[in-house]
Amino acid sequence: MDFIIGKDNFLKVLQRVQGIVEKRNTMPILANVLIRSNKNNIEVMATDLEISIKDTCDATVKNEGDITVNARKLFEIVKGLPDGDVEVSVKDDKLKIKQGKVKFNLVGISSKEFPAFPAIEEDKLVRVDPEVLKEMIDKTSFAVSTDETRYNINGFYMEREGNNVKTITTDGHRLAMIIKEEENINIPDNGVILPKKGVNEIRKILEEKEGTFFFGIGANSVTLKKDDTIVNTRLIEGEFPDYKQVVPKSNDKEVVIEKIIFLEALKRMSILSTDRIKGVKFSFSTGKLIMTSSSPDIGDADEEINIKYDNEDLEIAFNARYFIDALEAVDNDNVTILLKDSLSPAILKTTGTAECVYIIMPMRL
Repeated sequence: MDFIIGKDNFLKVLQRVQGIVEKRNTMPILANVLIRSNKNNIEVMATDLEISIKDTCDATVKNEGDITVNARKLFEIVKGLPDGDVEVSVKDDKLKIKQGKVKFNLVGISSKEFPAFPAIEEDKLVRVDPEVLKEMIDKTSFAVSTDETRYNINGFYMEREGNNVKTITTDGHRLAMIIKEEENINIPDNGVILPKKGVNEIRKILEEKEGTFFFGIGANSVTLKKDDTIVNTRLIEGEFPDYKQVVPKSNDKEVVIEKIIFLEALKRMSILSTDRIKGVKFSFSTGKLIMTSSSPDIGDADEEINIKYDNEDLEIAFNARYFIDALEAVDNDNVTILLKDSLSPAILKTTGTAECVYIIMPMRL
């Protein structure tokens, strides 16, 4: 293998794979990136067996070949090189990197040991607007569970309902749901669960915006393709909880609040709430909301804000962090909160290009 490539182009494809390379693994090969030179380009691939990424970059290829080397070290080396063309070759199972008077030799592992890239179901790929997928991720990602023992909620549940696609996440204390009109994406009848790490890698590619994006859900995996970049991630096996049972049906007390005022007040109140729980008491009455927080060792605080509310007085406590996360995810000027009583979950809703619904469990202070 022998090729010449521009530093910036080489660095870009190497940077894309860094989030996938396993830091801790039982297979040394998974810490490596596969580099393969073809007639007019090079192919770069990385995998952790759950997520795989493949990218292609133009290069002047003198001899075709392939090798795998440590992904992070190669990235750091190329990043530290001066601007300009980089000469890359393989000799005696070592990747040689040269630019001017700078030379590096990286010990490689044969590409024969590297896992094959998953077969892509091309017929399942449909063209999508990257902003649609990004919005579905950004408005729900904060509620994904981090409890590894509950693997079936360690991701994003997607299902189709008519012309709409729903994306739902939960950690058992709150639930986030976005309903977006999207006719192209095909989703199995029983829905699918996309793993958090895989979605994070898809999100990085979506951020690039320019290019043509294709997205598809197969029998066991989901694929995003942008021009010459392909990300494939295995779906989570298991059944997502019946989220419809969690959505309250009889919350008839409606509150309308200006988002920014509400968000800033919550952040102030959470300063003096207990670090672990972030509990804040909400006291609703006609036209106003009083929030109070306290910590026995620090002090207490309260703040009153104007709201649209015309119903009986109600006191209820919530983890302020849960409301803050939801409010920071949406871009509406106002939000609507639907309440029932001091022991029932609250519904926070927004409307716009998509409908967002957030369910937040109350707490005892």
